[in-house]
Amino acid sequence: MTELPATTPARSGHAARIRGRAAIGGSDPPDPGPVTGRSSWSWLIRHALCRYVSLDPDQWFPASAEAEPARHEAAAAIAICHGCPARAQCLAMSLRYWDVGQHGVWGGLVSAERATLREPDPQ
Repeated sequence: MTELPATTPARSGHAARIRGRAAIGGSDPPDPGPVTGRSSWSWLIRHALCRYVSLDPDQWFPASAEAEPARHEAAAAIAICHGCPARAQCLAMSLRYWDVGQHGVWGGLVSAERATLREPDPQ
């Protein structure tokens, strides 16, 4: 599996509160197995840390197309991804289902960074 780039905690002053099970810091979720179809989406939705945060939705969708400005704009969201137990699966899903995953922050990466990880479409 591709190693994910390191993320840094947000220093932009945007606080996110973590609610529910994630705030307690339970055990790591079980591995979802192969990243395929509906069951993988369901697993991701159940275990992703972003599900438990109260962060303005706009923080997940930077306006800049270039990686560095986009990372700065989405710093608060990226900080949430940093500690997420579903980070690798989230990134894999965004790459596999690019029609959905091409926008916003997925797996701690902005769109420009994920675009460089995608395999070229066979033509």
